[in-house]
Order: sequence, then C-alpha cells, then structure tokens
Amino acid sequence: MRVALFLTCVNDTLYPETGRAVVKLLTRLGVDVDFPMGQTCCGQAHYNTGYRHEAEPLARHFSDVFGEYEAIVTPSGSCGAMVRELYPRMGERARAEGRGDTLARTLAPVVPKTYELTEFLVDVLGVTDVGAYYPHTVTYHPTCHGLRSLGLGDRPRRLLQAVKGLELRELPGADECCGFGGTFAVKNSDVSSAMGADKVRNAASTGADALCAADNSCLMHIGGTMARLRTEMRPVHIAEILASTEEEPLT
Repeated sequence: MRVALFLTCVNDTLYPETGRAVVKLLTRLGVDVDFPMGQTCCGQAHYNTGYRHEAEPLARHFSDVFGEYEAIVTPSGSCGAMVRELYPRMGERARAEGRGDTLARTLAPVVPKTYELTEFLVDVLGVTDVGAYYPHTVTYHPTCHGLRSLGLGDRPRRLLQAVKGLELRELPGADECCGFGGTFAVKNSDVSSAMGADKVRNAASTGADALCAADNSCLMHIGGTMARLRTEMRPVHIAEILASTEEEPLT
C-alpha cells in the first residue's frame, strides 16, 4: 500500500522526530510511505482565525499534492479534522456564496482518504499490536479534535494497551480540553493557562512517567505547562511510543 505522510507545520518545524517515528512504524508494518515535498499548511490556522477565503488556496494545494495517493496519514488529529470535517464545509460555503461547485469538487477526493495515524492503523491496516516496546507508565489525553471531530474513540487506547512493557493509567477529566485550541491560547491566555494547569495536575495525579497524545500542538501546550509547574512527567506523541521497540527503544 502506498500512502503519503502529511506531517503538518507544527511537526515539520518543531517535532520532526514524530514524522520519523511514523515512517519507521508504518515501514515496519509493510507500508510504502512517501513524503510529498510540495506539502504546506492545510489552512487550519487561517480557517480557525476567521480567514476562510485565505485558507482556500492552501486547501486546493493540499488536494493537488496528495490527491494521487491511496491514503494520507497524519500524526495530527487537528489537521486531520481540518481535511475531513472542514474541507467539505468550505466547499459548501463557497457554493452558498454563489461561487459554484469547483472548490467542493477539488477537495472531495482527499477527504475520505485522510486518516489520523491511530485510525489508519486500526481501521485500514487492522492492527492493534504493532510490535512496540515502551517500559513506562503512561496516561493518555484524548485531544479535542480526535475525540469530538474524528471520533477516534478507544483506538489509541487499544494500541497503547498492546504495547509491551507499558502500563496505561486512567487520566481524570480525560475528555476536558487542555486549553491550547490554536489561537485560543493567544487570545485567551489566562483561561488557556488555567485549563492547561488543570490538565497537568490531573495527569500528575496518576503518577505516570509520561502523558501521551496524538497531537503535538496539544502536547506543546501541556509540555510547557509541565515545565512551568516543575512536574517530572514528560509529554510524548503516541507515534513515538508505537515506533519504539526492544531493539530500537525510544530514548
């Protein structure tokens, strides 16, 4: 199977190790992974800030770059939700504004074949045990886009529960937002900081070594809060845990 890795801006700029982990993991599972060099921002930041028309060229470019692949895999629930949930909405809004069906037709091919990593593993490849090894205690934070927009459900938990050596601990208030929300954290910094502190205190109460999530933008916010509150817990993306093996452990 030939798939494209949609790494996203945040990962490409700040967390390239997550992209490497995705490639390592999927290759180990027999998937042929391409990294289209023409990929750019999907337009989520623009759209969520109210610049819908400015996001449209980025959405068209996304479709041009990724349209030929059997599947598009991303280690970001928020960017995956942008394609799956908001691209169709962009097409509908363009039609309602009297601009025809061109945008909707352009974006339609990529919408159903864009997958967040954990749903691709479980739903497309049909695996939960990926041969991973991570001898640590972990608590899992289901990010808002993964939980509410993509409906990831228990897929990430099933994958983590199959990791050799990993002890999964329940996170109190798991379904509560961490407070990041992209530009929300900038426009409403006090509220965002308070929500982040609540999330970190709940995570610390589990006594876990690491807090895991499927979106590095949320982990960036949570990790910064952990540092300010001087907790010993570390944030880690689920792709890096799943890529870790006894022969090549995550350090």
